[in-house]
Amino acid sequence: MPTNNIKDFAALDPFFRIIGEGLAGLVDGEHFFDLLAEDVVVEYVISVPGYPHRVQGRRAVADLYRGYGDIMVLHSAGELAVHRDPETSVVVLEYAVHGRAVHTGRAYDNHFVSVITVKNRKVTHWRDYMNPVAVFQAIGWPTEER
Repeated sequence: MPTNNIKDFAALDPFFRIIGEGLAGLVDGEHFFDLLAEDVVVEYVISVPGYPHRVQGRRAVADLYRGYGDIMVLHSAGELAVHRDPETSVVVLEYAVHGRAVHTGRAYDNHFVSVITVKNRKVTHWRDYMNPVAVFQAIGWPTEER
C-alpha cells in the first residue's frame, strides 16, 4: 500500500468498491491501490482542465487521489457493466459515481468508462473517460464564483 493512512482516501470508498467488484477474480490485493502494479500507467483521456493527463506509478496515483475528499465526497457507485477480453487481458468497466461537492454542496453524478489492462494479476495500464461537465456542475463552472 502506498500510504500509511488509508483514511486519507475515505471520500473515494464507493469508487474503490465498484472497481474491486468489476475486477474481482482478475487481480490480487485487498485495497484499490494494492490492485495496481508498482509502475502502473493511468491516463485521463477525457477529464477537467488542470488534471494530469498521465500519471505513472502506484504512489503517484495515490498522491493524486489523496486530496479528493477536499473537493468531492462520494456516497455511492453503481450501474456497473463489465466487458472482458481474456485474449488481450483488457477489461472495460462502465460505472457511475454519486456524491457531493465539498465547497458548493451540489450533487455530483458522473459516468465513467475505464479501459484496464491486467497482467500478472495487477493493473498495469488504465485509460479513463469521464464527463467533465458533471464535475463543473458540482464544483461550479470555471467562470462561476465559488
